[in-house]
Amino acid sequence: MHTRRHSATFTALLVAALLVGALAMGVVLLASGAPTGLVVATVLAAVPVAPLIGCYLWLDRYEPEPRSLLVLGLGWGAFVATTIALALQFFDHFALQGGRTSEGILAAPLTEEAAKGLFIVLLLLFRRQELDGILDGIVYAGMVGIGFAFTENILYLTSAYMGSGGNPGGLEGAVPLFVIRCLFSPFAHPLFTTFTGIGIGIAVNSRSRPVRVLAPLVGYVLAVTAHGLWNASLLIDAGRNALASYVLVMVPAFLLLVAFAVWVRAREGRILTAALGDCARQGFLEPAEIPWLVRLPARRVCRRYAERAGGRPARRAMVAYQREAIELGYLHHRYLRGTPPPDFAALGQEHVTRMAALRGSLIWPPSRPAGSPVGQAAGGRG
Repeated sequence: MHTRRHSATFTALLVAALLVGALAMGVVLLASGAPTGLVVATVLAAVPVAPLIGCYLWLDRYEPEPRSLLVLGLGWGAFVATTIALALQFFDHFALQGGRTSEGILAAPLTEEAAKGLFIVLLLLFRRQELDGILDGIVYAGMVGIGFAFTENILYLTSAYMGSGGNPGGLEGAVPLFVIRCLFSPFAHPLFTTFTGIGIGIAVNSRSRPVRVLAPLVGYVLAVTAHGLWNASLLIDAGRNALASYVLVMVPAFLLLVAFAVWVRAREGRILTAALGDCARQGFLEPAEIPWLVRLPARRVCRRYAERAGGRPARRAMVAYQREAIELGYLHHRYLRGTPPPDFAALGQEHVTRMAALRGSLIWPPSRPAGSPVGQAAGGRG
């Protein structure tokens, strides 16, 4: 009960921060250009958003994070992180008299990566049960980065459309910037913040206190470094090295992180198989269920078969059972590693109780090994 009240308070404070950030960014956006420029910039900036979100949701298929938190992550990036970063950069510009190059290479990466990473840090502190490891860190970092890039692109595209800095303005001025920011490098901000997410994901499952402290810091330093190097290629020598940096650094780095994320997702399957295997030995579920719970294609087969045999209610029961089992698997993995959350016993019992309540509604495919006939409840002592 205490955990639920704590989570509700955290969510309420986060929503309040989003409202304040949205109001502040609304003022900034309205002051940045005419309504026509804002509309055009918003439409152009929205082009890469859906494909990027789809990529991160694809990664998040093992244990889908709460959609409310993913939306809050997008909102944090779009409104809160941008507001914090702008405020700090205004301070640097006016109080510290930072120049354009130093602002772009130092101030912007330091402030923006801190503001984006703060969301994942808050999750670590107040909603730790939602962070099961590296993959969750990557997904939340990606959502925050997508939201941040969306708002930042609106600001840049509006400025280009209005014709500032010798730019001809109109679509002639906005489209080239749209191609560079939204088509060639839409993954830049999610990529940078991913380093912070990986660091926090490592910290969640580490038994070493130094690693729990240093991993997020190292991740943040790597995020700032990658961000600063990219900005330097755009600013130094009039941006003549930008294309070479993009082809030789940004694209390989992005592909390496994609490969790493896919490897992490495959590793999650092995982790869940081992953890649920131990749960089965303790009687929380049948060993025969594990492949149907862990393997993504098999999960889809289960859901489709349940719907054909028992309609939408049967599908909903199977989806809920799979979700509870995966949550139990991640929680049990942390217990086996010696890094369980303080309330792991109560959380585990909640999952086991809900799984037991769902068993009577489960309809398994006929290829399921003997022991739990189709249409009957899966065994287990729950």
